[in-house]
Amino acid sequence: MKQLPIIERAMAHGERIAVCSATGTTTYGDLVAASESAAATLLAGADDLNEARIAYLVPAGEGYIQTQWGIWRAGGIAVPLSTSATEKELEYTLTDSQTSTVIATSELIPRLTSLCKQLDIRLLSVDDVPSTPTARLPEISTERRAMILYTSGTTSKPKGVVTTHACIQAQIESLVDAWRWQQDDRIPLFLPLHHIHGIINIMSCALWSGAQLETFPRFDLDTVLGRVADHAYTVFMAVPTIYVKVIEALEAMPSSECDPIVQGFADMRLMISGSAALPASVHEKWSELTGQKLLERYGMTEIGMALSNPYDGERRPGAVGQPLPGVEIRLQDECGESITNEGVSGEIQVRGPNVFQQYWNRPDATSESFVDGWFRTGDMAVIENDYFRIMGRSSVDIIKSGGYKLSALEIEASLLDHPAITQCAIVGLPDDTWGEAVAAAVVLKHSQALELESLRGWCKDRISPYKIPRKLLVVEELPRNAMGKVTKPAVSQLFNQID
Repeated sequence: MKQLPIIERAMAHGERIAVCSATGTTTYGDLVAASESAAATLLAGADDLNEARIAYLVPAGEGYIQTQWGIWRAGGIAVPLSTSATEKELEYTLTDSQTSTVIATSELIPRLTSLCKQLDIRLLSVDDVPSTPTARLPEISTERRAMILYTSGTTSKPKGVVTTHACIQAQIESLVDAWRWQQDDRIPLFLPLHHIHGIINIMSCALWSGAQLETFPRFDLDTVLGRVADHAYTVFMAVPTIYVKVIEALEAMPSSECDPIVQGFADMRLMISGSAALPASVHEKWSELTGQKLLERYGMTEIGMALSNPYDGERRPGAVGQPLPGVEIRLQDECGESITNEGVSGEIQVRGPNVFQQYWNRPDATSESFVDGWFRTGDMAVIENDYFRIMGRSSVDIIKSGGYKLSALEIEASLLDHPAITQCAIVGLPDDTWGEAVAAAVVLKHSQALELESLRGWCKDRISPYKIPRKLLVVEELPRNAMGKVTKPAVSQLFNQID
């Protein structure tokens, strides 16, 4: 029987180790067998799940993979849940996706018992899946729907992004090609597995390639750095906040502790940063510490990855490179005209087999998001010397002040050079004079202080006058989502609370 490509590849990898975790090691053959049992349990005697939505609350590890693959092999649509989600958030995802079954580990089942009973949803434990398959599995076309990932929902209720097996395969193959994934690669996986970064860029690319995952329930600085010092990894992917934390930790260590970790990073073949903009100062500091040039890329739930700095060639700080293999990119202005000149900002629009199929049960939102077959990302960018540079979300990162269109990300990168600032977020606040006023929320380095006039004076000779913040808020921590990305609407709300 013909299998889904990712299952066929896992079968070919055979007894290679696929996953290392606190509970031991699991081979590719083990994953295939366990996923077959999971599929049989889900089918419960039926011939095919026929795209029933199956949600799962399972931490990173072999249990997560066998559950995802089991759903696919039974003909279901996988709906991964966040292990940090509130009951209200879980209820929204389950009801919006019209989930029929939820799978969880025995430790997490108590979080779902009452909710599933209330919603009349079948609840299964990963640990109760029998080790022997009991049914013939259906043959699954790659054109069938495979997964629903929910967007962050910063401006409205989260939308379910539907991808097919073919779409997922295109996303994987593009990255395997561009980033030279190898069978001998070893990579840690500590990012959330309800986002595309962890699911596709790390987990799926590694498993497609026959590589080895080391899974963690969350990012544990000391444990991960210890493994780096042991030269456990050849590839490393993280979000900018993790790189900032690692830099701070390394700078605070005595050289006897720091040097083995730095060497472990230096010996890796590839290090990638994504899910949020990486400040140029962090890019340069990382290179100074480890000798590694971080590779930045750009993507989103609806399209997977679309742009990337090159594996070979210049990895330019502040830029996200060029289109990935198989991905078409264009910039369009507000009038719908294509932009061909460098230095002119426009909306990123994407076309290719990597693009999602639809928003779940939202035909109007789906239709509005496409123009002539191109997906409208809502992100603004410019091309500079053949590389794309992200200006930000048109809704939250493009500030219209005094007749100018300002990039919040660009201003943030400038402010991070200030000796007292360790983190910052720029937002536009309504203003009678300027339309929107540039406002900066900052986290300061230990024992530092900062006043607005002092900041404005420092900015005077460094950035254009119309980009200088007109409001300043010092906070202990910036609001972030599960991927470590600052949530701008929440930052704006902080300012509203003090006005």
